Amino acid sequence: MKPALKPAVFLDRDGTINVEKDYLHRIEDFAFLPGVPEAIRRLKVAGYLVLVVTNQSGVARGYYGLGDVERLHRHLQEELGRHGTAVDGFYICPHHPQSGRGPYRRDCDCRKGNPGMLLQAAAEHGVDLERSFMVGDKKADIEAGRRAGCTALLVLTGYGASTAGELGTSAPPTFAGLPEAVEFILSRPGKRGDFV
Repeated sequence: MKPALKPAVFLDRDGTINVEKDYLHRIEDFAFLPGVPEAIRRLKVAGYLVLVVTNQSGVARGYYGLGDVERLHRHLQEELGRHGTAVDGFYICPHHPQSGRGPYRRDCDCRKGNPGMLLQAAAEHGVDLERSFMVGDKKADIEAGRRAGCTALLVLTGYGASTAGELGTSAPPTFAGLPEAVEFILSRPGKRGDFV
C-alpha cells in the first residue's frame, strides 16, 4: 500500500522568505522578512512540507555559482534551526533562456512560471498538489503554482505590490506577507483552494 500523499507549501525565496536584494548570494546580505521563521515553524507543526522553489538566473548570468546558492541555503537552514524549524527541500533553477552562459542558456521546464520545480519536488516528497499552496511575490510564482495544480497565494513583500497591479482581476488571494498567508492556509486545513 502506497503511503498517503502529503500537502506542501511551496515558497519562493527572495521577496517571500527573505528581504529582496538583486542577485542575493552573500550570507552577509541575507535577512529574513519579519515573522518568517515562525510562519515556517507553524506550517511544519501543522503537518505541511515546506519546499523552497527559486529561480536563480544569477548563476546563468555568471554573477555567482551554484556553490554560492547552496551555501546561502545552508545558512538559511541554520538560521531556521535557531527557531526550531527547517525547510524540507530546496529546488533551484539556474537557467535563463536569453541571458544565460554556456549550458545555463536554455529554455527549461524548471524556470518559474513553468511548474517543473514544483512537479519534481512533488514526485520526490510524495506531495498532494491539489491540497498544496504556492506562495510568492511575482507573476512567475503564481503561474507556476497554478500550472502545477496548487492554490497560488501572493504576498505584497518583495515585488508583490507591483505584481498585484500587473495581475489585476486575475490576482490570487493576496496577503501582506508570509505570516498572513500562513494564517490563511492554517484556517482551512485539508481543503483544496478555491482559487487555482
